[in-house]
Amino acid sequence: MCGRFTITVTIDELLSRYLLESVPFRYIPRYNAAPGQMITSIIAHKGENRIGQLKWGLVPSWAKNDKIGYKSINARAETIQEKPSFKKIVHNKRCIIPVDGFYEWKKTDGIKQPMRIQLKDNKLFSLAGLYDTWIDAQGEKLHSCTIITTEPNQLLSNIHDRMPVILEQEEEHQWLNHENYHYDTVKSLLKPYPSNKMKVYPVSNMVGNVNNDSPECIEEYTEPLLF
Repeated sequence: MCGRFTITVTIDELLSRYLLESVPFRYIPRYNAAPGQMITSIIAHKGENRIGQLKWGLVPSWAKNDKIGYKSINARAETIQEKPSFKKIVHNKRCIIPVDGFYEWKKTDGIKQPMRIQLKDNKLFSLAGLYDTWIDAQGEKLHSCTIITTEPNQLLSNIHDRMPVILEQEEEHQWLNHENYHYDTVKSLLKPYPSNKMKVYPVSNMVGNVNNDSPECIEEYTEPLLF
């Protein structure tokens, strides 16, 4: 499961990384982004990257109401072509969620220690996602998304049994491009990210509260570790 993440870079770093000219919303760093919130996302449109915000928790276009979104914050890579919520949109509604870290909780002796996972170079990276648009009875549109997960790499396997799909930078165009769809190509991208390119460190329990969204969330926890 991937249920919290961070994106703490400047707007200039974000624009440069994804070859964007501007951001059409008020961008602020996020130190504890959570399901149900609007999150920064990127899609492809006519060969160019477009940035916007999607609600985290996918509501399929055919849903009777938007409550299903709370059950669809993640999509398992192994069953993505079987689940009604995902099997059609994987063809043409793939997105990227830019992050510079995500949280997971390591359970030891019944105690959960939150951990922050990053790339070793501390840079932005891309999580593979899917999006859809749902229209309510009043005609209002809701654009929402889910983050795809896969089996963990060696580094994360002693923390959790899932990890988000992380795309290499050179794979991002393949993931976003839906003009020439080949599922085998898409499927080949849904794999664990190499452990030797990642790092992990403990953080405060404050990240367990979605109301906490400040730089203190990403500070390394210096008390004795629980494992």
